[in-house]
Amino acid sequence: MNEVVVRNNVKVIGDGERTLMLAHGFGCDQSMWKYILPAFEPHYRIVLFDYVGSGRSELSAYTSERYSSLDGYVQDVLDIMEALQLQDVIFIGHSVSSMIGMLASIQRPDYFEQLIMIGPSARYLNGDGYVGGFDKSDVTELLAMMEMNFAGWASFLAPIAMNNPELPKLTKELERSFISTDPAITREFAEVTFFSDCRNELSRVTVPVLIMQCSDDSIVPIAAGEYLHKHLHNSTFRLMEAKGHYPHISHPEETITIIQEYLK
Repeated sequence: MNEVVVRNNVKVIGDGERTLMLAHGFGCDQSMWKYILPAFEPHYRIVLFDYVGSGRSELSAYTSERYSSLDGYVQDVLDIMEALQLQDVIFIGHSVSSMIGMLASIQRPDYFEQLIMIGPSARYLNGDGYVGGFDKSDVTELLAMMEMNFAGWASFLAPIAMNNPELPKLTKELERSFISTDPAITREFAEVTFFSDCRNELSRVTVPVLIMQCSDDSIVPIAAGEYLHKHLHNSTFRLMEAKGHYPHISHPEETITIIQEYLK
């Protein structure tokens, strides 16, 4: 148990009967939840963690082999749940973590009560009439940029992803988060994220799902959220007023309200 807790920098806070597990997205870590935590801490037991390769996880535990697909990250989630003996978890995943949590729930539905997806996407690439938001050439260019100039990539992507120019402090915070990660690991995580395709798994999900879609998200188009809603049979779709890809950072009040309403 202890080695998983250390490996994934697991923190357990809050005093409640029900358990929330918060899973950060690509290029981030558990600190990204700080703006919404105070609303939930008094009422829930909250499990925070960093994926191996992110935040203050043990970088030495990272292998390209294990994390060459989303399965390695799914295993991180299941390892933590087993180590803490969690059950009936309300899993809140941001971005790619929505799919990681979903895949984990397919393997072990007994661990999960509900899935809450913030800015989820079953596939980031366009193709076969599907709108994912990116052409393959866009992603190839992004990956090349990460290799050539990691700091430049971070300062390029952060304002696009945050998409709240009136809040420059938050864009800077995101850029710092990107830049603090290991460049080689982050590039591999980006590749795994942007080339993942979970569409064939959607019919296997048995846990109720809340899909939270931002109104103007430069990473995930509204069509991607609507696609998920159509193909996840027990899902609720909420289109947010929030813009950008990080509503839990830029619009914490709206994010908190929607989650609280769903959990009631």
